[in-house]
Amino acid sequence: MRVVVALGGNALVGRSGKTTYKGLVLAIKRTVRQLAFLVRRKHEIVLVFGSGPQVGALVLQNELAKNKVSPMPLDVLDAQLQGEVGYMLEQALSNELKSIGVRRPVVSVLTQTVVEKKDPAFRNPSKPIGPFYSRKEALSMGKKGLSVTEDAGRGYRRVVPSPNPIKIVESKVISSILGIGAVVIAVGGGGIPVVETKKGFLGVEAVVDKDLAASRLGIEIGADLLVILTAVESAFLFFGSKKQKPLKKASVSEAKSFLLQNHFAEGSMKPKIIASCKFVSATKKIAIITCPGKLSLALTGKAGTVIVP
Repeated sequence: MRVVVALGGNALVGRSGKTTYKGLVLAIKRTVRQLAFLVRRKHEIVLVFGSGPQVGALVLQNELAKNKVSPMPLDVLDAQLQGEVGYMLEQALSNELKSIGVRRPVVSVLTQTVVEKKDPAFRNPSKPIGPFYSRKEALSMGKKGLSVTEDAGRGYRRVVPSPNPIKIVESKVISSILGIGAVVIAVGGGGIPVVETKKGFLGVEAVVDKDLAASRLGIEIGADLLVILTAVESAFLFFGSKKQKPLKKASVSEAKSFLLQNHFAEGSMKPKIIASCKFVSATKKIAIITCPGKLSLALTGKAGTVIVP
């Protein structure tokens, strides 16, 4: 069975919620322990991870060092993130497999995600990244052509487009690597966003949603299952209210109805449900949303949210 597993930000952040090397190492070790049993079953597996606070940390490093080191554009930071976290995941999973007697290669693939140049997201940047700024700094950035918005009363932050992924450039390569028995880590942070031009691909300043990118990859490589791992055991209806209840199973049409009824929050569960619906609609397979600790139970129908055709 070919499986695409999308790791949420909780899988890459320490318990303190801060982006530190030690916290990242511990979080990754916890996560790969939950994934090792999938590898033991000899499934073909692709791991996709979210960028979360890591991109913000790189943007902050850029800002702090800009007077001494020329800052890099966001697409290059996306590539840097893929290499950084991909290496750590690759090493941790390889070590975990070795410890349980599984001899199987793990490889990271630097991945580009094609987006549409005319995507409406480029006219309406909405994804907050990087550090907080004062109002004065925000006004100065605005004059330079950067989009900045107030973020929950905590200050101002730069916002970037989050366009819809339309193609994964390296999908055929990823499929070939899976065919030789390797576990693949790819489309990190949603992939490096690029547009197609007459001269080839060109990087753009954006952050692609990792769940939507994982869904796109799953469709292109003919995956049998999409697993989205997040901070909670399942999606919930009436989340945060007295009527809150877990959504254990839903068809695509039912899930879309719940989306229209605004059961799922923007930037949280909503993109996960949308990504699941896209994958299931295109492949007629299933998608599962759950947390790393409940993955084994979710695969037997005893936990999580399952989206079916």
